[in-house]
Amino acid sequence: MARQPGRDLAGSGHSPGMTPPGIPLSPSPGAERSTDPYLPESGNGGFRVLHYDLDLDYKVVQNRLTGRAVVTARAVQPLSRFSLDLARLQVRDVRVDGRAAKFEHRGGKLRIKPERPIGYGATFKTEIRYSGRPAPVSGRWGDIGWDELSDGALVASQPNGAPSWFPCNDRTDDKAPFLITFTAASAYTVLVTGDLVARRRGSGTTTWVYEREEPTAPYLMSVQIGRYEMVTLASGGVPQRAAIAPRMRSDFQRDFGRHGEIMTALQRLFGPYPFKEYVVVITDDDLDDPIEAQGMAVFGRNHLDGRRTHERLVVHELAHQWFGNSLTVADWRHIWLNEGFATYAEWLWSGASGGPSTNAHSAQWHAWLASRPADVVIGDPGVTRMFDPLVYKRGALALHALRAKIGEQAFFALLRSWVAEHRHRTVTTAEFREHAARYSTESLDGLFTLWLDRPALPPLPVVR
Repeated sequence: MARQPGRDLAGSGHSPGMTPPGIPLSPSPGAERSTDPYLPESGNGGFRVLHYDLDLDYKVVQNRLTGRAVVTARAVQPLSRFSLDLARLQVRDVRVDGRAAKFEHRGGKLRIKPERPIGYGATFKTEIRYSGRPAPVSGRWGDIGWDELSDGALVASQPNGAPSWFPCNDRTDDKAPFLITFTAASAYTVLVTGDLVARRRGSGTTTWVYEREEPTAPYLMSVQIGRYEMVTLASGGVPQRAAIAPRMRSDFQRDFGRHGEIMTALQRLFGPYPFKEYVVVITDDDLDDPIEAQGMAVFGRNHLDGRRTHERLVVHELAHQWFGNSLTVADWRHIWLNEGFATYAEWLWSGASGGPSTNAHSAQWHAWLASRPADVVIGDPGVTRMFDPLVYKRGALALHALRAKIGEQAFFALLRSWVAEHRHRTVTTAEFREHAARYSTESLDGLFTLWLDRPALPPLPVVR
């Protein structure tokens, strides 16, 4: 991926307002508990976030971030203590409803003891002032989160990198709106997942204000900083823009030249685009894989070649705006609802644009799956396999099998209603199965059991 920054271990010591060394600050019972069985250390219980307000100042050359976060939340149990997720950065001060609070910050958790207990159902505001050199969160998937580029920075937080740059309740099922004020040197363009509502020039710096009104999971919030020029992806309909290095213009115009058609096709298949605009960022560094964020997708310069080699990835990331971003999995067991659907969107676009049909793709990937061990249960693949290509391809095949079973008209009506009824909410596999049952005169239990609950590969589905 991009080169990694130097590791700053700020935050491992003690600051004013913290409990003395050796005295752990434990949260209230249940207040530091994730509901995600795959990432039990990410996320916290005891409250639900209502809003994030972040005021950030970033020095690009020094990779130095100074922040003030105000997290508005509602207690879902009485709280004498609670915690937030925050990695590495140095916390200077914590206040709850304006009063100084004791805190302890270590192991990726910011544990807070307010001056007064918080009652069940109460709304409270936690203000955190922090700073340091942001760095990715390291784990089984490599380095995730805030990352330095050759000249700038990016954020790619799936699945657990959001705490690399702001304190949060890092759970997929705790979605909230955001307001982000971000200041950086004026030579750089700053893009944040949200709608740009203000931009103010100072002495050598520019402050950008972005608002994300739709409820958003922390991992889907992103910041992109670089010497970009903004260009139009497509005109008419949904505003579609791109941030690119000027020298990439020629290849970009070819590789993303059909983006307006792709947007139109996916809206026809899935329903209206769920956000106000769509922004594509092409970094001037190589990236292993593109990554989606709320209303945004990020590609590396290696995904441009002027031959549309990676157009399927363009489709895949756009499809995630419906499946993954507007409809967000309640926990990571259900990841096929993101990746299987986005993969199937690739196949649908291929057929619609004169390429191989969905039947051709299903045959190709069914043969590929048949050549490999059948050792993944798509409906619950396990944390070590959640990003396995088998989840992507077999998830798409499960949708193709459903389409073959219930027919064209019912299948696409099902997809559009699934998107509409769960807009900006979280979803589970069980909910999808129940939803699909409404569009079939026969039971679908057997089909879903074969494709989602068992590892053995079912026969090749064919749409007639």
